[in-house]
Amino acid sequence: QVQLVESGGGLVQPGGSLRLSCAVSGSTLSGFTVGWFRQVPGQEREFIAAIRWTGGSIDYADSVKGRFTISRDGAKNTMYLQMNSLKPEDTAVYYCAARYGTVGYHAGNLYNIWGQGTQVTVSS
Repeated sequence: QVQLVESGGGLVQPGGSLRLSCAVSGSTLSGFTVGWFRQVPGQEREFIAAIRWTGGSIDYADSVKGRFTISRDGAKNTMYLQMNSLKPEDTAVYYCAARYGTVGYHAGNLYNIWGQGTQVTVSS
């Protein structure tokens, strides 16, 4: 059973940067895609980015292209989300999630393994 634990959230000023981590444990991720979502209270969970654990195919939401970078370190069993040029509208709870299969699917209900979330607040 795959388990995901996010860390790295916090308060950052507009224009600043933050790196989120998602530690993976419990099982191999061969064949899995792992990704990041975010959610603001009262809104639906929004897809941010995803990476195929084996092979490294990557998919981004248009809203974060050029500002956010997803990566993974197989040796550390950890996925990262480097977030640059942060804006107040990036404020949300950020979740990592996993699904068996390829990238290219943005609906949250296609991901069946979720972390507990980490709060990111962008404010001056």
